[in-house]
Amino acid sequence: MPTKITLILGNPADPGAFEKVYAEVLEAARTFPRLRRLESAKVWPKEDGTPTPAYRTLDLYFDSYEDASAAVATPVAGAVFGGLQGAQVTVTGLFSDIE
Repeated sequence: MPTKITLILGNPADPGAFEKVYAEVLEAARTFPRLRRLESAKVWPKEDGTPTPAYRTLDLYFDSYEDASAAVATPVAGAVFGGLQGAQVTVTGLFSDIE
């Protein structure tokens, strides 16, 4: 079954610095083995301008759970998750079965 990994990224203390790191994270993420599609999004703030609990989302699409699981065990995952850790944001990761 097709599988999606969703990363929900919290609000950075310094959005400008975060965006520089995030550009490198995206570049690395595009090299995941067996990646079918990548979708990056920036979360809109609330209507009053205050931030939501999430700043960005990153969706990584694979043909199967096995492909997604294998991808996160590669050196590419170290670059992606290490980069996000260095950006000092909270990261919530979800594996989802695409229906």
